[in-house]
Order: sequence, then structure tokens, then C-alpha cells
Amino acid sequence: MSGGHRRILVVEDDPETAGQLVEELTVSGYDVDLATNGREALSHGGARDYAVITIDRMLPDIDGISVMRQLRDEGIAAPFLIISALGEVDDRVRGLRAGGDDYLVKPFSFTELLARLEALGRRSETIAKETLLRVGDLAIDLIARAASRRGRKIPLLPREFQLLEYLVRNEGRVVSRAMLLQHVWDLHFDPSTNIIDVYVGRVRRKVDDAQDYPLIHTIRGIGYCLRAPG
Repeated sequence: MSGGHRRILVVEDDPETAGQLVEELTVSGYDVDLATNGREALSHGGARDYAVITIDRMLPDIDGISVMRQLRDEGIAAPFLIISALGEVDDRVRGLRAGGDDYLVKPFSFTELLARLEALGRRSETIAKETLLRVGDLAIDLIARAASRRGRKIPLLPREFQLLEYLVRNEGRVVSRAMLLQHVWDLHFDPSTNIIDVYVGRVRRKVDDAQDYPLIHTIRGIGYCLRAPG
């Protein structure tokens, strides 16, 4: 995994195993968050962007398979490494079919765990570079034509998605109404139309309302700019 994307979520309810995993992964150069039950896993998984999520099958409240399925339904694309004492073929097949990307049976070698994490991380980075665009906590999936903030899906109509994609591809740049009309609607500028303002208003409400910070900014007299703080 690259130096810029080495954050892992460990979902493990056994204190001894969790402590060992967090310590070993931290020493190996990873930033590690720990969830000790299913509810914590859902909260963490939807709030941050992880390179890999390791998850135990047997959790005290919500089982790992259900957690994984719910995070997938919320648009979380991070690869899952299932770590479980359930090692029968049927157990492994069920875990992988439920959305897991790899399966490691307890007890395991930490060296093997690291190798699997590195492989999943490389795969994740390759896919992300090819299909995902990100600005701050906003992610847009060019294949699924879907957008999310902090893992929460943003319902967008096709033209709204095109508008947001254009703003994201021009992150930090001021784009005029004429540019938006030409590149999103394939039309020449008509000074009498307010279609741009209407659509930007719709997209802004969907993207920015109830969020920690706005992404879409109006540049008075010129157009719009999409940027994250900092």
C-alpha cells in the first residue's frame, strides 16, 4: 500500500487478538482503527476511507457477514479480509460470496496476514485510480455512476451526476456557467437561461446539506468551484 493510504479498520471483539493486531499493524506502519462489535464497525466503516477492513465472522451483536453486507449496501468499496476461526469450505465460500475479498483462518501467521493486506491494498489502489474520483470525503464511482459522502449514498439524476463529475474533475478551478453549459449540456451559452443555477442548486443541496463542510462554492459573477477545506 502507498504511504498515503495505509489506514486499516480492524473489527475484532476478542481483546487479546485485537490488541495484538493493532500493535503489530501499527509497528508495521499502518494507521489502525479498532471496532469491537458490529455497531462500532458500521459507524467507523461509513465515516472514513479505509485501504482494507479486517473483520471477524463472530461478533457479539451483529455478525460479521451482516456488517459486511450493510457496509457494501452503503457504498463502501474497501476490500474486506475476513478473519475467522470458522475454517470449513462452506464457511469460507459463504464469507466470500457475501462480499469478502479474502479469507484467513485463525490461528494465522502475522507474516501471511501482512502479505494478504498488501495484496488487497494494491488491488484496492488500482481499482480506485481507475474508477473513483475523490475530493475530501466525497467519492464518485465512474463505473456505477454513483456518488457518496462519508460512505452515504447521494441520490443523483443522470444530468446531476454529469454536473458533479465535471466539477470534481476540475477540483479547485473556477468553472463558468458557459463552461458547464458546453461540457455538461453540450450547448452554447445562452445568457437568458437559468438552468445552470437550478441544477447546481439541486446538486449542492444533495451534496452539502447536513455535512461537516461545503464542497460546492459560488464564485460571484463568474461561476462555481468545488474544493475541500485545507
